[in-house]
Amino acid sequence: MFFASDNWAGAHHAINERLMKESTRFAAAYGTSALDQAIEQRFNEIFEREVSVFFVATGTAANSLSLASLAKPGGVTFCHTEAHVIEDECGAPDFFSGMRMSPVDGRNGKMDPKILSSRIARYPQDAVHHGRATAVTMTQATEFGTVYSLAEIEEISRVAKANGLPLHMDGARFANALVQIGTTPAEMTWKRGVDVLSFGGTKNGCWCAEAIVFFNPEMAKELPFIRKRSAQLFSKSRFIAAQFEAYLQDDLWLDLARHANAMADRLRAGLAASNSARLAWETSANEVFAVIPKDTAKAAEAKGAKFYDWLEPHDMAEPVGDDAVLIRLVTSFATEAEDVDAFLDVIAAG
Repeated sequence: MFFASDNWAGAHHAINERLMKESTRFAAAYGTSALDQAIEQRFNEIFEREVSVFFVATGTAANSLSLASLAKPGGVTFCHTEAHVIEDECGAPDFFSGMRMSPVDGRNGKMDPKILSSRIARYPQDAVHHGRATAVTMTQATEFGTVYSLAEIEEISRVAKANGLPLHMDGARFANALVQIGTTPAEMTWKRGVDVLSFGGTKNGCWCAEAIVFFNPEMAKELPFIRKRSAQLFSKSRFIAAQFEAYLQDDLWLDLARHANAMADRLRAGLAASNSARLAWETSANEVFAVIPKDTAKAAEAKGAKFYDWLEPHDMAEPVGDDAVLIRLVTSFATEAEDVDAFLDVIAAG
């Protein structure tokens, strides 16, 4: 019953096998191998255009270096109030980019376009004392387990472009959002105005594989130097490429995400039917937030369930209450139906 996070799961066997195969070979270093180049071409195919791709180790590195490539002195980056980049990355995006994060409110983990527009207006380009608006970053899927629709992405992009700002997407759970919407990578990114993407593989079956994708290669000119200076240029980067080769082959990445989402659907249905627990809010993709009695939470933990207590959002419609706790449950490619049912049985018994 492991629901703490999808990064608690191991690596898919196809990815492990591909890494083992690669470990017996010699190949050029620092991203110059034939495999690195082949996977860069594979990203072109997936996104239906020429892109620039840079492999890094972590989602935090992908977000931070993406924003660093967009930075201006005195720059301000706009994100949701409770986005991962502002709440859970120890200030790394600020550190590497030299910019500040400016929080933008919005229901269900999504930036409100009107509030975003208002926040941007506070930082005009000649605001020497306050700083100037420089970039917008959105999270897909969000930290609330919700997913921006294509129309919602386009609306955020419209606000960004109206102010001359590039749009970055934190796609740590990109595949989960993609299959939830039922669209294509191109439709969910550059066709909706996204300029730079943090493409996550680690949470969806890879061992350690993240990529920064620029949809306009001209915007990527500084990234090789930024990546090297931040110690993210792997000498054996082909091992990241090898993971992506297996991950992207025959749409494995989409199948893994569909499975994780389906297990979350099973959790949602069980919790919605429960007499002792309730869904905190409606989610999609592979995160579920629930309110359960504190005693039930302790009983579940005693029986081996792993999950995180979650801070109550400031705009939560129905308060948690003194005798209950808000928890986050995340499913993964490795979650089995039996795990979900066992957890629901504990909740029902509580």
